[in-house]
Amino acid sequence: MVVDGAIAVEVRDLEKKFGEFTAVNRINFQVRRGEIFGFLGPNGAGKSTTIRMLCGIIPPTSGSGRVGGFDIVREQRNIKKNIGYMSQKFSLYDDLTVEENINFYSGIYKIPRAEKEARKEEIIHTADIGEFRTHLTKTLSGGWKQRLALGCAIMHRPSIIFLDEPTSGVDPITRNNFWDTIKTMAKSGVTVFVTTHYMDEAENCDRMALIYRGTIIAMGTPEEMKTKLMKKDVLEVRVSDSEEWAGKLDTIAGVEETALFGTDIHAVVDDAEKVAPMIRDMFQEAKVSGYTVRKIPPSLEDVFVSLIENYDAPQASS
Repeated sequence: MVVDGAIAVEVRDLEKKFGEFTAVNRINFQVRRGEIFGFLGPNGAGKSTTIRMLCGIIPPTSGSGRVGGFDIVREQRNIKKNIGYMSQKFSLYDDLTVEENINFYSGIYKIPRAEKEARKEEIIHTADIGEFRTHLTKTLSGGWKQRLALGCAIMHRPSIIFLDEPTSGVDPITRNNFWDTIKTMAKSGVTVFVTTHYMDEAENCDRMALIYRGTIIAMGTPEEMKTKLMKKDVLEVRVSDSEEWAGKLDTIAGVEETALFGTDIHAVVDDAEKVAPMIRDMFQEAKVSGYTVRKIPPSLEDVFVSLIENYDAPQASS
């Protein structure tokens, strides 16, 4: 990460309404040059709407923002020249070959004629996609399409790149490889603004903001999220019929909420030392065997579930 204090992205009271619906609700944040900044939240939280405003695709209803020093309302053309943008649908043309897609984007980004061939070979090499260069894009797997889309998005060597759900629909190994590429880019000074709803990916970010229902409800580093913002304990409960037991554990005093993590239950509790024996007692009364209950460090998903539950609680009671 190359962070020198320069601000690459800044928004103030940014808002977007669609009729009576507020998709983005007066949000504020800054992203420094060379950061990997995660913009996280569930589907429909306002992530893609925000990124489209920052990329100059749609105008905000109110508020302001600057990307690479350019105003998102008055200087959209300059923003588009200086950023890379990769959407979750990859923005590729399926009926073109790999090479034809690269040639198309070299024209879009106005790559000088003398540099086009070298830049194309650079992308093919970086994406390690040479064996598919003459293949129609529609025949590629999701992982290979992802590599090609990223290559096309950074063809003009932008200083800021926006990635909107870039790993949606690809396998875990491909996701890990993709994040290795992102980290390499950040080390060279590229600012990476990435939206995702995969909370495990957030560990790769230098800082992140959690957006929910159009509002930023938390911001910080992964460690800050798990320490300063998570005041509760987390118990990992392993038991057969975990889906059924998750609902029953919610009835125990001191259990704030439960969530399934695979076949395990994560219970956010006020005090692990008090609640864990109560859970064990419940299992013993039901003559359940083969269970385990233990305190674990919170994952980012635990933190986000807790933050969202806390955000919803006052509204539910009003």
